[in-house]
Amino acid sequence: MTTPLVSSLPQWKALSAHAENLRNVHLRDLFADDPDRGERLGVEAAGLHLDYSKNRVTDTTLDLLVELAEAVGLRDAAGRMFSGEKINVTEGRAVLHTALRATAGQVVEVDGVDVVPGVHAVLARLGAFAEKIRSGAWLGHTGQPIRTVVNIGIGGSDLGPAMATLALRPYATDDLDVRFVSNVDGDDIAEKTRGLDPATTLFIVASKTFTTQETMANAATARAWLLDGLKDQAAVARHFVAVSTAAAEVEAFGIDTENMFGFWDWVGGRYSMDSAVGLSLMIAIGPERFEELLAGFRAMDTHFRTAPLRENAPVLLALLGVWYTDFLGAESHAVLPYAQYLDSFADYLQQLDMESNGKSVTVDGQRVDYATGPVVWGTPGTNGQHAYYQLLHQGTRLVPADFIGFAHPGNEVGDHHDLLMANFFAQTEALAFGKTADEVAAEGATGVLVAHKTFEGNRPTTTILGEKLTPFALGALIALYEHKVFTQGIVWGLNSFDQWGVQLGKVLAGRIAPELTSPAAPDLRHDSSTNALIRRYRSLRGRADA
Repeated sequence: MTTPLVSSLPQWKALSAHAENLRNVHLRDLFADDPDRGERLGVEAAGLHLDYSKNRVTDTTLDLLVELAEAVGLRDAAGRMFSGEKINVTEGRAVLHTALRATAGQVVEVDGVDVVPGVHAVLARLGAFAEKIRSGAWLGHTGQPIRTVVNIGIGGSDLGPAMATLALRPYATDDLDVRFVSNVDGDDIAEKTRGLDPATTLFIVASKTFTTQETMANAATARAWLLDGLKDQAAVARHFVAVSTAAAEVEAFGIDTENMFGFWDWVGGRYSMDSAVGLSLMIAIGPERFEELLAGFRAMDTHFRTAPLRENAPVLLALLGVWYTDFLGAESHAVLPYAQYLDSFADYLQQLDMESNGKSVTVDGQRVDYATGPVVWGTPGTNGQHAYYQLLHQGTRLVPADFIGFAHPGNEVGDHHDLLMANFFAQTEALAFGKTADEVAAEGATGVLVAHKTFEGNRPTTTILGEKLTPFALGALIALYEHKVFTQGIVWGLNSFDQWGVQLGKVLAGRIAPELTSPAAPDLRHDSSTNALIRRYRSLRGRADA
């Protein structure tokens, strides 16, 4: 039996009608009619304050959105996820990234087995290994301590730890340089190993199956680089460790399986940063700080599970996104952190959101007749202000945006932070209220300049304000968006935990790769464009019969 599309529900139809009534209502009017709106429309969650008052919604909008969440069974769906039910139905897996931050003694079962003791056992092994590297107790093949750690992964095994390692740089040891390689483009690993000493470099190869094409190509190159410097095959065991479950493949590579750290099939790649995939991060910031990160995740998990929907930060973020995507026609969503250490946060969210909800069929295979996941993008302020904010302020597209900021910086440098945050608050005010033609004229503008200097406003933003970007705050922030994505997936009827869309290109690449390198001209059986491009590439590479 198939589940009706969400668009067929009366709550959806009520929102459609409501959107028509609200479409031309301006935020200026909403604030004028409700002087306490800025104080009233905000929630606290795990140390983060979420102000959603500058969104184009009324109490009626919020009531209708919450009714929609209730109609699709959000609470029940969340309960099934947290309890270990196999909600990833296309792959037959539980979805239990939340178990990665469960407290010792908490019980979470998959197929009748409590997974929490295993999680804590892996965390203990990770912590012990991280301390060996940080203290200098772990010695390389020539007897020298490790000075550089290079994480080799891609997707979730790269984006999460890379983002968090940068985000928490003020908490990292200065004695270690932690780098990340992901792109199969050889320039990536060439640059990341440039100037390094093989005798003091440790590689972490993160691949569950140890067959990921890009990761294993980079790992093989890293091994060749190491052996070119140290001239002894035995060096591999002292300079490579693995985050994987494929013991045979890890051992065949030359890695001691005692230095293999596993995780589980109920941990999706884009949700794996707080598993063994976060080993590079743990080495950078230490096990105690890593536990603070987990505590932040845990606090947001608790908030999501227990807070009423109308006061639930991830749910509100999600429902606002549904509102703009499906009822007001927004196609993208900007995430704009006013924190330089969050330089990679939007990159991380692109995978979390777009790989999860970039789907056009529901869990039971029905084609949707509504928009699903938005295009997610953004860079830190104030850099973005001098790049694309012009479009946000005066362009023709509706781009809802999340502004993320903190009261205290990672580094107190003169009055920089107050200036940064002045821009932070000013931008959301300007986007919401703009400047009318009358106001422009009153400032002395005349003629055509009035039109050019008029700002329509009514551009929606949500502000997320924390005290400081600590490990705890980062964990809470990531979990906020994890549960937001989950909520939207439930509303849209999607499986947010598979990613079949990434497979086709990989399969075709596997077919094309030998056609690019074959000594003789291959028998090309692609479309005429692809065939012509392959022939041109072979010619440019000087290969025979191109």
